[in-house]
Amino acid sequence: MASHSDTLVVFFGATAGANGGKLGSDEREIILLVWQIVDLHEKKVGKLQRRLVKPDSLELTDQSKEETGLSVEELYKAEPLDKVLQQFQQSVSAELKALGRSSYTLCVDGPLIIRQALHPEVSKKNLVLPECFYSFVDVRKEFHKCCPNAGQVQDLTLPSMLEYVCIPELPLSEQVMGLKEVRCMVQLSLHILAEPYNHKFSCFEAVKYKLESGACSKTEPVDSETVIRARGLPWQSSDQDIARFFKGLNIAKGGVALCLNAQGRRNGEALVRFINQEHRDLALERHKHHMGSRYIEVYKATGEEFLKIAGGTSNEVAQFLSKENQVIIRMRGLPFTASPQDVLTFLGADSPVTDASDGLLFVKYPDGRPTGDAFVLFSCEEYALNALKKHKQILGKRYIELFRSTAAEAQQVLNRYMSTPLISTLPSSSMVPMPVLATPPYLATGSTRDCVRLRGLPYTAAIEDILEFMGEHTIDIKPHGVHMVLNQQGRPSGDAFIQMRSADRAFMVAQKCHKKMMKDRYVEVFQCSTEEMSFVLMGGTLNRSGLSPPPCKLPCLAPPAYAAFPSPAMLSEAALYQPPLLATPRTPQPPHSPHPTPTLAYYPPQHHPAQLYMNMNMNYTAYYPSPPVSPSTMSYFASPPGSVALAAQQPHAQGHVASPMMPQHGALVRMQGLPYNAGVKDILSFFQGYQYSPEDYSSMVQMSRGQTRSLIQPKEWLCL
Repeated sequence: MASHSDTLVVFFGATAGANGGKLGSDEREIILLVWQIVDLHEKKVGKLQRRLVKPDSLELTDQSKEETGLSVEELYKAEPLDKVLQQFQQSVSAELKALGRSSYTLCVDGPLIIRQALHPEVSKKNLVLPECFYSFVDVRKEFHKCCPNAGQVQDLTLPSMLEYVCIPELPLSEQVMGLKEVRCMVQLSLHILAEPYNHKFSCFEAVKYKLESGACSKTEPVDSETVIRARGLPWQSSDQDIARFFKGLNIAKGGVALCLNAQGRRNGEALVRFINQEHRDLALERHKHHMGSRYIEVYKATGEEFLKIAGGTSNEVAQFLSKENQVIIRMRGLPFTASPQDVLTFLGADSPVTDASDGLLFVKYPDGRPTGDAFVLFSCEEYALNALKKHKQILGKRYIELFRSTAAEAQQVLNRYMSTPLISTLPSSSMVPMPVLATPPYLATGSTRDCVRLRGLPYTAAIEDILEFMGEHTIDIKPHGVHMVLNQQGRPSGDAFIQMRSADRAFMVAQKCHKKMMKDRYVEVFQCSTEEMSFVLMGGTLNRSGLSPPPCKLPCLAPPAYAAFPSPAMLSEAALYQPPLLATPRTPQPPHSPHPTPTLAYYPPQHHPAQLYMNMNMNYTAYYPSPPVSPSTMSYFASPPGSVALAAQQPHAQGHVASPMMPQHGALVRMQGLPYNAGVKDILSFFQGYQYSPEDYSSMVQMSRGQTRSLIQPKEWLCL
């Protein structure tokens, strides 16, 4: 940066459109540059230089033609902007050398020519702007320091300032646009440098070379007069693209916050925070300016809106983003098992990550489960571009998406994932009652949170693995209390529900077993109620919107389960839990046996020809799905419905009282997808070979939304 102690270069420019107070507001190109050197020590001036600039679009507004006096023919013969800037540097350097000076500073009448015209145009044309254009002094602000009573800075004009210090206006013959303004600024500068003012130019304004990245805390005060909202951005635009759109204006550190939609993708909006209100007001003048082929709308915004998007509370994120001048890349679609070393290997040696694994930030859910998103820091643009070349390349079995990102976007993504509860509070009183059959009994629903939900089970996990996982808490599981969940293809979904003896026991399991390892995976354990469990198992959903009832069309068609019942004092594990995915019938006990065997709520494994899977069609969804869309799955019950009932105590022939756990002799099955013209004979023919009697048979057929259903109670059970 120049020392600003030797020379001033008074500088002026005009465009092919609006000039004066609206200079640069219409994106018109520069067509005129005028400058003159002022020696601050000798109080001498150099030669007045005037250059026409050939724009890419040879069109002039009527206002510009009238003010500048230029025509299209004159501009056609001129040099383009990059050539004129080279001439400017050569001319100034030569004069400085002749004067024996080494440095200079631009002096302008207001910042518009530098901030609103020159920098934006050079940025669009991908030209290299000389360093001298990144620092300047504003003659209005310097004059206001000398003469504070002359009025507010924004109200000052060259004629008014000259009149205040009693400098006569130039003759009409010299009032040519550009020449007049430069001569007036030179006279005004020389006047305030002399007695009685003896002014020293000191209010140097800077133009930032590039956007500074950084984190913003939610507790940080943000002035609403410094924030704008930009709309209509290309979805792939980064914070650097936005900073380039506002080139010439100084954006606050970490002041670009890209807005995300409900799916976590950019919605074409961004909140931008500038260093002060003056720069914010200049940004508003770029309303409907273009970024590529798209025009961008610019509106006022508030500090609260900016903090809502960019503000964060995570120390981990603040530490990650504390490294300044880093390029941030967002990776999406990572395998959930991906380690930092896997990511570093994927990026390769040509795109080294800053501080190796410390330059990686994996986005996780509140429970620690990975989301598949990560943010990566690179020390320079070259490394970031090398990383972006790996967009949609394969890591493991998944292709990875890479995008330019921002500190504010990283904070926003972390806020979204970490601030949302896993399962929202469920309604207590307005619950829709679940229709059930009186016989056989169903799960006793209630709001008592005496159940736990296991999520993330290995797909090979069996009941025995769950028992081993539960450890000492196994004794607190209710008989037949383990309910596995299958997906729509009949395969394990990685979820299970377990009924515990009390809410305290369920809470203890959730505390002790949460994120405990089963084989090579950690399993999440959450406390829930029987009501929530049964609704989910029967096709309802449990998500951020609360609890939704299952789509039961028939009041008596809800899938069956087990009733709560007092368990015997001594029960083996084999008598409590079923082998996974297989339910086996048992031979009914004779009702009048002289020595009735105590009947347990379990069907022991037998070699029986009717071993069938019991797969009920369910709709199981969970919040925080992974991958992003929750799969439709099927619930699994470990033993046949209706096999255990709380029978009424009836006297037998020998005066004995029947066992309270006497099984029923049959069970209900549900048939879906029957032909619309199917009759009773067709249904009986379908079940040919299974034992049933006419008195035990009942059928109910209903047409509902293109579905035909039937309820049957045969001697032997079958589930379809």
